[in-house]
Amino acid sequence: MSEQETLDLAEEFAHYRRTVLDKVEVPGPAAVRRTVRGRNRRRWGATATTALALLGGSAIGYAAMSGPDHRPGPVEPTPSVSVSPTPSGPASPTPSPSVTSGRPTSAAPDGRISRAQLLGAPVTLPAWRAGPSCPTSQTRLSGDDREGVNWLLALDHGDVDGDGAVETVALVQCVLGTGGPMQVVAFDRDEAGKVVTLGRVVAATIDKPQWLFALDVVGDGTVRVQVGDIAPGGGWAAKWSQRQWRGYRWEGDAFTQVSGPTSFGPNPNLADVSVTTDDLVLRTADDGSRTGTATVRIRNRGTAPVARVGLRMAVPAVVRADVDGWELCPGVQGDVGTITCSVRQLAAGEEMRLDLDFRVLEGITLSTDKADVEVQPWDSEGDVLPDVNRSDNLVQMKMIYG
Repeated sequence: MSEQETLDLAEEFAHYRRTVLDKVEVPGPAAVRRTVRGRNRRRWGATATTALALLGGSAIGYAAMSGPDHRPGPVEPTPSVSVSPTPSGPASPTPSPSVTSGRPTSAAPDGRISRAQLLGAPVTLPAWRAGPSCPTSQTRLSGDDREGVNWLLALDHGDVDGDGAVETVALVQCVLGTGGPMQVVAFDRDEAGKVVTLGRVVAATIDKPQWLFALDVVGDGTVRVQVGDIAPGGGWAAKWSQRQWRGYRWEGDAFTQVSGPTSFGPNPNLADVSVTTDDLVLRTADDGSRTGTATVRIRNRGTAPVARVGLRMAVPAVVRADVDGWELCPGVQGDVGTITCSVRQLAAGEEMRLDLDFRVLEGITLSTDKADVEVQPWDSEGDVLPDVNRSDNLVQMKMIYG
């Protein structure tokens, strides 16, 4: 190669370095961090020349926490660049080598937490609704339903935020008496392995849903929760609650319902019965005792039949159920101060009248002149049905000496 050819080739390489290599960006630590950051499940693909930064889903404001690093997206290699030889030169230069990123990528932390691990770690829960006094900040969940604790009822696992790693979803109840509010909460781990709170999936409300029965995480990360319109308790069986499966997905900073019903229709198991009564006038009989008849009216105000109606009369112990009138109220039982019986099925809108006879033995003085009379709707198995209007289920019967 002549000296002039050598100079020409050197000039070509110098021109290459000035105009081409300046435009080649070798991904450094900052570029990789921009690429791998973010846990939003709706990742955007990287282009052939640069990786776009994703905005990571922020943790909802129930707990202060640092989000873990997440599974990175691919860093595309920079295309190789070659330089064509000059026309006057017989030889071709060796093409420039491809520029690629050899930096390792880091996987998102494993958020699969066992029941024992979740019970043993302090956690921060999303706030309970106003009123309940269960703790929320750095508290430990309980494996039983002791008063005033956060009871761990159920849990499941799945990739709910789309980062490629598994998270843990738990059903928790703030135990207050025989009930208490409930919520489903998603947990994860940070880089140090500490349990952190991702967010609340759904919570029971005072209105509806009043109860959460079960949860299930499906393959696409949807958290399915079985919700009920009426909470069991107070004599109401859980079977009378309408149940629905609703699906929730993580949307970057909170869970949003994505499937299932959003409201409840009228509950066909709700009843509406009422009771009224006349005064019980006790008059002296031939044998010196006092007898009287009280008229009790029981009405089904609902839109569906009621299998049975329970009647309770809290009369003084000395007031006894006499023979007449009680055939329409079979199964009469007398306890100290209480007479109970069961009334047959009532159709929607039907009213039943009971003329019930009572007797007080000679020489007995009543300790009170009032008695509670109460009705309850029952199903065919004897379980109490929820009544939509409890205010007309109880009245007072006045007892008078005639």
